[in-house]
Amino acid sequence: MSVHTPAAGSAHRAGFACFVGRPNAGKSTLTNALVGKKVAITADQPQTTRHTVRGIVHREDAQLILVDTPGLHKPRTLLGERLNDVVRTTWAEVDVIGFCLPANEKIGPGDKFIAKELASIKKTPKIAVVTKTDLVDSKRLAEQLLAIDQLGKELGIEWAEIIPVSAVGEKQVDLLADLIVPMLPEGPALYPEGDLTDEPEQVMVAELIREAALEGVRDELPHSIAVVVEEMLPREGRPADKPLLDIHAFVYIERPSQKGIIIGPKGKRLKDVGIKSRKQIEALLGTPVYLDLHVKVAKDWQRDPRQLRKLGF
Repeated sequence: MSVHTPAAGSAHRAGFACFVGRPNAGKSTLTNALVGKKVAITADQPQTTRHTVRGIVHREDAQLILVDTPGLHKPRTLLGERLNDVVRTTWAEVDVIGFCLPANEKIGPGDKFIAKELASIKKTPKIAVVTKTDLVDSKRLAEQLLAIDQLGKELGIEWAEIIPVSAVGEKQVDLLADLIVPMLPEGPALYPEGDLTDEPEQVMVAELIREAALEGVRDELPHSIAVVVEEMLPREGRPADKPLLDIHAFVYIERPSQKGIIIGPKGKRLKDVGIKSRKQIEALLGTPVYLDLHVKVAKDWQRDPRQLRKLGF
């Protein structure tokens, strides 16, 4: 990451931005590229971001706090309706909204649905961010930029900026931050230097397990997995230089028939999930981890208010 020195006499700014866009538009990957560390999960299927994961970009001249809202979609379940309420409230409260549209896909009904919702939020400045530019040639990119400009005109959205980025190729990611910063209110940093997210560690650990559990079973169970970390405790009696964190977590699914899919033949899938997520959790927390994973059935949890509460929604 390049270090930005503030121009003489310019005040420090601090504020909130959120990236919106239909599923798989590159929102979480962009958050991670800006922050420079993995904070939001980036599985490539809809509705993986359920929690408001905030990434924090620390700069000399500003602090940008990224709020990662769940995708807005036409609700089919109670969970869906709750997520949509969270989204609208968030949009009204942030200082800047970045609308992510992938360069490699034409603007579709999902994008228009979100753009219409955005048009109704009048005061917040909006930046159109064209993501995944590494996947297209310059002709296709130019067409997409024109299409986005046109979409704004049709719906009465005045884009503060339209900017192409590639989070994967790290193209223009710093420039995006440069464009957002002047739109933030003047003020001191809101989080201590060094913080990358204010998401409780337990929630982030659960998200990493969930991401690993979704890998390879996207088609069968895209949304039916919830992960709850029951406890995270340092193992007693370990020497100070060799700590071990015991993590006990449950992977909840909706139907008994899904249990076999998650566990896999002879328990192989669940074991792989454990190995993969443990590596990521150790990287995140900076300590060796013993991960104890169990699969439980919570019947139709997405439609049951009591279970939604229990699972943290």
